[in-house]
Amino acid sequence: MGRRAWQLAAAAAAILAVLGAAAVRPAGAAPQVPCYFIFGDSLVDNGNNNLMVSMARANYPPYGIDFAGGPSGRFSNGLTTVDVLAKLLGFDDYIPPFAGASSQQLLTGVNFASAAAGIREETGQQLGGRISFSGQVRNYQSAVQELVSILGDEGSAAAHLSRCIFTVGMGSNDYLNNYFMPAFYSTGSRYTPEQYADALAADYARLLQAMYVYGARKVALMGVGQVGCSPNELAQRSPSGVACVEEIDSAVRIFNRRLAGLADRFNALPGAHFTYVNVYGIFEDIMRAPGAHGLRVTNTGCCGVGRNNGQVTCLPFQMPCANRHEYLFWDAFHPTEAANVLVAQRTYSARLASDVHPVDIRTLARL
Repeated sequence: MGRRAWQLAAAAAAILAVLGAAAVRPAGAAPQVPCYFIFGDSLVDNGNNNLMVSMARANYPPYGIDFAGGPSGRFSNGLTTVDVLAKLLGFDDYIPPFAGASSQQLLTGVNFASAAAGIREETGQQLGGRISFSGQVRNYQSAVQELVSILGDEGSAAAHLSRCIFTVGMGSNDYLNNYFMPAFYSTGSRYTPEQYADALAADYARLLQAMYVYGARKVALMGVGQVGCSPNELAQRSPSGVACVEEIDSAVRIFNRRLAGLADRFNALPGAHFTYVNVYGIFEDIMRAPGAHGLRVTNTGCCGVGRNNGQVTCLPFQMPCANRHEYLFWDAFHPTEAANVLVAQRTYSARLASDVHPVDIRTLARL
C-alpha cells in the first residue's frame, strides 16, 4: 500500500471507529453515563449562536459539508470533539444545543457552548452576540432548576447530576479575541502573561464552584490547544507561515498549568472528580508526526481567504478543499472532523500518560 493510500485508510479507520461505537453496543444498551453537559466556545458550539446577531456563526455552507444534517452551527466540516465523545460514551444521538432544547432533552444533557465566548465578559465582543462562560453557567443553573421540577425534588436531581459527565473548554478566545488583539482590548498591556493566567484562573474557579454547587461532580477541564499554530495566527505573525507563534503558545501554556492546578484543587471537595485534558500536548503530538495520524496539511485551512487560508473563516458557499480528511485545520481557527476525532479519542482513552491529569473520560465515567 502506498503512503497516500495508507494515510487515507488511517483517517477513514479512525472516523469509522468512532461512528461505529454506538453500533457495536447491544440493542437498548444504556450509555456509560445518564447525561452529558457541555460548556465551551466555537470549538464545540453546535447551534447556540445561530439566531444571534453575531459574526461568530457557522450555520451556512460549506460548514457541515460532511455532517449528516448539513450546516448546523458547528465550526467544522463534520463532527466536533464533543460529538465524538458523545458517541464514545454510548449516546445514540449528539448532545443538542441548549437553545431550543426540550425539557426531556435536559435529562440526557445539553450543549451550552457559544462561539466567541470567553472566561472574561468582554472577550469576543467585537464579533457581536455570544454567551460568555458566566452566561453558560447561568443557563446551566436554570436547566438544573427545571430538572428539579422534572425529577420531583433537589435530592433526585443531585443524584442524577452526580453521575453525569461535564466538559468545559474555555480560554482560547481570551487569548485570540482579547489578550493578543490590542486594537480592541487593553489586557495585553495591563497584564503580564502570568498575571493574565492568574486572572483567568480565578474567574474560571469561581464559575466551576457555581457548577459544583449546582451538582456538577464529574468534570473534565479541556486545556487550550496550540492556538499559535492556527492558520490565522500563522498568517498574521509567522514569518514562514509554518512555524507556530511562540509568544501566543507560551502564554497559553502558563494558563494550562493553572487549569491543571484547578483540577487538583476541586478534587479536594466532597464527591468531586475533576480532571484536566492536555489538549495542547495532544495537538503537539499530532503536529510532530501528522502523517502517522493520516494528516498531510497542518498549516493551512481547508477553506478561507488569504495567506494560509487564515485571514477569515469560510465564506458562504465557498468551495473547500477536496481532501479535507488530510487537513488538520478546516478554516482559519477550527480543526477538521479528522483532527477532532483524533483529539476526542485520546480525551476519552488516553494514549500517553501526559494526555490527562489524573484520568481520562472513560475512567471518569466509571467513578
